[in-house]
Amino acid sequence: MDFKEKIISDIVKLAILEDKVEDDVTTNSLIEYDQKIVAQVIAKEDGIISGIDVFKKTFDMVDPEININIFAGDGFSVKRGCVILEIIGRESSILKAERTALNFLQRLSGIATLTGKFVEIIKPYNVILLDTRKTTPGMRYLEKKAVTDGGGTNHRLNLEDMAMVKDNHIKMAGTISNAVKKIRNKFPHKKIEVEVKDLDEFREALSLNVDIIMLDNFSIEMEKKAVRMNTKSIKLEISGNIKLENIEEKAKTGVDYISVGALTHSFKSLDLSLNVRR
Repeated sequence: MDFKEKIISDIVKLAILEDKVEDDVTTNSLIEYDQKIVAQVIAKEDGIISGIDVFKKTFDMVDPEININIFAGDGFSVKRGCVILEIIGRESSILKAERTALNFLQRLSGIATLTGKFVEIIKPYNVILLDTRKTTPGMRYLEKKAVTDGGGTNHRLNLEDMAMVKDNHIKMAGTISNAVKKIRNKFPHKKIEVEVKDLDEFREALSLNVDIIMLDNFSIEMEKKAVRMNTKSIKLEISGNIKLENIEEKAKTGVDYISVGALTHSFKSLDLSLNVRR
């Protein structure tokens, strides 16, 4: 089991433990009525699905004999009323795992759905939508997978992936140049991104030939000027207060990337329901 798989497995185990699934007072009281049934997960609104694997893993940990048939997998766009999947197994097991499994599927589908809305707006422009590390603790791999299911692209998965020099790192090192020099000496093969807050810092970062420069909370005019100043063709990223209402204007500036923290911190869970069919 690799690092990512272990984290996801641990998340599911914790969620099942948290809900005290085996001590379900209601279901355990009705065990004499237990039988094999079919249940369906149905979309109650339009959206994009994500989280099928972790949904299945939840049921598998509760009862390995449950079978699940998938009709709309990760990345599928669904309409209200669409049957996403079918669950076949003991009614008691399905009722115990239902809420935990749906919590994963609804939240991750919410991220994918919101990501899809941003991607659709910027589709006419040559710009890539990125996520951030503003994720739910412990849920990062699942949430970033949801971003890709919605058509977005993952930025850093973790602090080891690449160097990102932010404002507090600049304060720590004294200057951008000093920070970049130290990183190159210690990790010569790692990509370096520098976050800048004004055009003076942008000029300094440009002179260092870093891989990416992030324009943090720049105005539209400043972003356009930075694009014109970028004669070295360094990749440029826009970040800060990006919304559905303003992302198209940002995309028109000519930058390479737009990163949106809202994808994983301001989404709305997709409304799904599990219905039992006897």
